[in-house]
Amino acid sequence: MKDRIHCAIYTRKSSEEGLEQSFNSLHAQREACEAYVKSQQHEGWKAVAGHYDDGGFSGGNTDRPAFKRMMADIDAGKISVVVVYKVDRLTRSLADFAEIIEHFDKHQVSFVSVTQQFNTTTSMGRLTLNVLLSFAQFEREVTGERIRDKITASKKKGMWMRGTVPLGYSCSDCKLIVNESEAATVRTIFNEFLRLGAVHRLQDWLRENNIMSRRGNHFLRGPLYQMLRNLHYLGLIKHRKETYAGEHPAIIDRDIWDKVQAQLDENIQGKDIRRAPQKRVYSPAYFSTPTGCDIRRLTRTNAGCATVIRRQRTLMAIRQRFAMLCTRTDSTRSSFR
Repeated sequence: MKDRIHCAIYTRKSSEEGLEQSFNSLHAQREACEAYVKSQQHEGWKAVAGHYDDGGFSGGNTDRPAFKRMMADIDAGKISVVVVYKVDRLTRSLADFAEIIEHFDKHQVSFVSVTQQFNTTTSMGRLTLNVLLSFAQFEREVTGERIRDKITASKKKGMWMRGTVPLGYSCSDCKLIVNESEAATVRTIFNEFLRLGAVHRLQDWLRENNIMSRRGNHFLRGPLYQMLRNLHYLGLIKHRKETYAGEHPAIIDRDIWDKVQAQLDENIQGKDIRRAPQKRVYSPAYFSTPTGCDIRRLTRTNAGCATVIRRQRTLMAIRQRFAMLCTRTDSTRSSFR
């Protein structure tokens, strides 16, 4: 009887669309791979119990949970053969594929594609595999360019291309509509910022008045800064460095928006938080010692007192030292009497 060969079946689907179905692409891939493994039972092949399914993950990188788990099992010596439906299910990057195959060779793991017959142990087989992956990577890059062009064209028309729905809006039919209750909160935040003049004061005011975010949490400074800079509230759509008129209505008036942006820019320069230097005035008694000596005369030549704090510490230390010397002098004089 031949030795048992443990086979790992890896499946992947780039998008999450259709994953909720009872029989989706991952199931179809696994069925085909299981049938192939069964056809090799006479060689001792047997599929491992664990499933390595990555639904909704791109093949352009290896940051996939099931893939990482499979590689960890390979390192542990639990897998002898990796079976996939097509080569591009494993990866669509030539650089990643070279590293993966090198890792497989290091642990003496074979690689099998059910629908594409080739042998990775020969130079011709590797050439065939690299050609297939070149087309897979080309397809991925062309698809990415097409998607980016579509997003750019859609935003130029003012369409909202999904993502996190800003506070003050709701999503209906892939469009932003004003949520009046949340819009009132947004207007309050903008108006109070103009009144208070600083985000940290605004944060404290919102906490004191128990004004919460959509999820029922207190506002943090980071989200408040983002909200005050969010062009959606002005009825605009931003794409990279360009802005376009959006299909959704504005929540904040242009006049208030401009004032808020000017205040934020002023705060960044530090004009509102930079305090005027305060000159401390000390009485002559502060610098005098018990013997009547002026400590300032002793510290004028001290170049190490570069800051006020260091100078104060030096003055206090000198005062304590003089006090100790005077105490010793008085005790010595009394002993001679």
